Formats: sequence, C-alpha cells, structure tokens
Amino acid sequence: MIERPRPIEVTEGERTFEDVLRTVEEMNTPDGHKAELIRGKIVVSPWSRLRYFIPMESLREQLMEHVAADQVATHAPFLFSFPSVGRAYGPDLYVVYRAAFLTEERHGDGEALSLVAEFTSTSTRDADWQEKLQVYGQLVPVYLVVDMQEDEITCFSDPSPQGYRAHRTVSFGTPLPVPAPFSCDIDTTAFKTAG
Repeated sequence: MIERPRPIEVTEGERTFEDVLRTVEEMNTPDGHKAELIRGKIVVSPWSRLRYFIPMESLREQLMEHVAADQVATHAPFLFSFPSVGRAYGPDLYVVYRAAFLTEERHGDGEALSLVAEFTSTSTRDADWQEKLQVYGQLVPVYLVVDMQEDEITCFSDPSPQGYRAHRTVSFGTPLPVPAPFSCDIDTTAFKTAG
C-alpha cells in the first residue's frame, strides 16, 4: 500500500451522500489505514506515524482535564459525518459528547464534536488546512491544526456559516490558549520531540 492518500472515484449509481457514506463505512481498509469522504471522493490514507503518538497523547491527556462530564477526548478511529456538505472525516483526535456513541450507526454525527485536532502529514496537509478547515469552521467550536511539517499549532475558534472568526498560531514549545468551552492553555513542549 502506498503512503499517500488514494482517492476512489464513485460510480454513477452511488451519487447520494448516504450511498457513498455507506460505501465508506463498509470498506475493509488495510490495517493502519482509514477511509474518509473528502471533496466528494472516498480517500484511503494511512493513520498517523508512530512519532505522532506522543504529541497526540499529550494533547488528549491535557484536554481530558477540561472536558465536560458528558464528553470524552479520544483518538479512536471513528468516522463523523457532515451531511449538509456531503463529507465524512475520521479526525486524528477529537472531543465528542458520549451520547454520540449510543447508536447502531457506524458513523457519528459531526454536530456532536466540540473539538477536532488534525495532525498534518505531507499527504493530508492540503485537506487539513483547506477543506476540513472550511467544514469544521461552520460547526465545530474548536479546531486545532497540529502542523507537523512547520512545527506549529493553530487554534481556530468561533465557528460561523462563513467559517472560523478567530485563530491563533504558536510554535511548538509555546503554550497555546484554547478558548471556551475548554478555556485552558495547552503545553506543546512534547510536540517538539516528534518533529
């Protein structure tokens, strides 16, 4: 399997969002890979490299101290759908209401997310900085882009129909303020060792 994402064209008979989402959910992706619905295409890409684990786990542990009792911070490999724009993503790390898991569906509702963090790779940077920023920016209260190529982390907040209205970028090693509903500073020291 190649390292970069591979788009899979959708056939004429599978044009509705529900049909394509069902195809994504039923895919038997190789171990270590995930399937997402990006730009209207099914994209299969590898999960993050092992060196990303330390910063991911550091971020998850720090967020857990600030999540509401009815939420969880995790990097479990689940898909969250955004039907209004025909997209479905498997975030690298996210904070979500526990109720989102009380369903027989194979994907969660994107509206249940209160924070998403994407850790960029050379193959996913474009989608993380563009499409996902636009989609999350209409709904998810906080979006963190952990840019592993630039050694920076950006916090986007205050979603609106036009996208996020606020953002702040810091270099790894500098504390990152994260606004409500978390209202905390993230220590990014552990991120420096992964670069």
